[in-house]
Amino acid sequence: MSTTSPSPVSPSDGGGLPFKLVATDLDGTLLSSSETVTARTRAALATATAAGALHIIVTGRSATWARPVFDEIGYRGIAVCGQGAQVYDAGAHKLLTSLTLDRRVAALAIEKIEAEVGPLAIAANQDGLEGDVLAGPGYRLQIGSELPVVEVPPSELLASPISKLYIQHHELGDDALAEAARNAAGDLVGVVMAGAGVVELLPLGLSKATGLAVAARRLGVTAADTIAFGDMPNDVPMFGWARHGVAMANAHRELLAVADEVTLSNDEDGVAAVLERLFPAL
Repeated sequence: MSTTSPSPVSPSDGGGLPFKLVATDLDGTLLSSSETVTARTRAALATATAAGALHIIVTGRSATWARPVFDEIGYRGIAVCGQGAQVYDAGAHKLLTSLTLDRRVAALAIEKIEAEVGPLAIAANQDGLEGDVLAGPGYRLQIGSELPVVEVPPSELLASPISKLYIQHHELGDDALAEAARNAAGDLVGVVMAGAGVVELLPLGLSKATGLAVAARRLGVTAADTIAFGDMPNDVPMFGWARHGVAMANAHRELLAVADEVTLSNDEDGVAAVLERLFPAL
């Protein structure tokens, strides 16, 4: 697939680096379809960091769900997890910040959505480093294989603190469900579509952008220093925050519409293709 012509990129400061921070989504972006990071992409990231840039992963996965991937690819930096709810030190296996979804608000949001579209299949992501994904009747997690899903009766989904809810519908597709949920309960919760079969309800106002802003302050960089890579509608706020947003060729149309640039797909080393241009090997 051909890519768009990138918008002109100039150094963020007099130091000559085009960007000080490289923010990458995980699934569908940094990871290939086999959930690995290719040698080419690893080399491109290594060249960028050797030049002085920082790399941060910004993912919808909770820290618990992301940790096996981080271990596999040797990622030891700060990461933004859970759609911005968690800022996580992967090297120390420590949460630096963690936000939860009010369970009374979550229950009301579900009630309002079901009043509009009928019964939902629901899963809940428990808070904390050891939090499970609890799945109610009929819910099927369709992305990733690292974190087992614990099937529970509906009464147990909101029995302990949660970071977010996942919802599915037996008839509505992901985009239609996200729109319906936003119309019914958008004044109570944030609603994002993060991947196939993954529509999420979040604390109102939370996004990858809010989490990345917190992490960037810790790292001493700003939005003007940042290039962001992504593939799904949950990456739209991050693109709005960063100076330059790069969508993968496999990206959702909502992200393609706001991207500054479109690169190759995640299976064609799209992240590496851009980084090699911006940070050529010496």
